[in-house]
Amino acid sequence: MALIRWEPAVELGTIQSEMNRLFNSLFDTPVRAQAGDARQWIPPMDLVETGDHYVLRADLPGLSEQDVNIELESNVLTISGERKIEHKHEKGGYRRVERAYGSFSRSLTLPEGINPEAVAASFDRGVLEVRIPKPEQIKPRKVTISVAGAEGNGAHEVLEGSATDTGVSTPEPVGVA
Repeated sequence: MALIRWEPAVELGTIQSEMNRLFNSLFDTPVRAQAGDARQWIPPMDLVETGDHYVLRADLPGLSEQDVNIELESNVLTISGERKIEHKHEKGGYRRVERAYGSFSRSLTLPEGINPEAVAASFDRGVLEVRIPKPEQIKPRKVTISVAGAEGNGAHEVLEGSATDTGVSTPEPVGVA
């Protein structure tokens, strides 16, 4: 009989891979509609960051710009709409329906400081593109410190958190002669 060394790290890696596969199959795949079923349809979307914009692209085949609603409220961008079923239910015969349909709604939280007036959207060949300008970076503010009894204007500027002059004198050490 051969002895096989047990390596718990390998076993844990295998269990983790199987759990990831299970959760990915449950949560990452879009909901598919069955014939006569009006479940929610989840169109695929990409969010790309460029130098000065966030660009969201959504595949919305079979829809037009009138079928899609885009809202921006409290830094939450919501894209919603509905793709209607194109075939009629007929009695008799076998029909296979694989294309998803129904209403959808996707929401993304955007960073603070987004200008809602600067958000632009375009629709071309079934692809929705939403361009969101990045907010301006918050710049540090210079703070001046006024010192009572100091000569001049009584104010000293502080740059990057370091004090330049406090107006306080330190006593000279007394030496022994």
